Amino acid sequence: MKYMALIYEDPAGAPPAGSPDWGPLMQRYMALAQALQAEGKWIAGEGLAGPETATTLRRRGGQLETMDGPFAETREHLGGFYLFEAADLDEALAWAAQIPSVDWGSIELRPVMEY
Repeated sequence: MKYMALIYEDPAGAPPAGSPDWGPLMQRYMALAQALQAEGKWIAGEGLAGPETATTLRRRGGQLETMDGPFAETREHLGGFYLFEAADLDEALAWAAQIPSVDWGSIELRPVMEY
């Protein structure tokens, strides 16, 4: 089964880009990606640009609206994702628990629907 791990982060909790702790943090993300690849579980994963770069779309009353920035105001924002295969929820949870952001943000894990 495919699972998507959505990475929600409070930017205040992560080391700032360029700081001495930034490189080792990025290595942890890369190590997880490599481990998933080595096990044949990897499908995709990427980090996302900050929420200030977002454009939100919605259709109301037949009219398409676009808005700059994220629609929801929240301290945590969607920072990236991992998409991987797992035999069951327990295995998916074990992989998701290795995402470094779990230490200061939260990981939302969802099965991907198969159509």
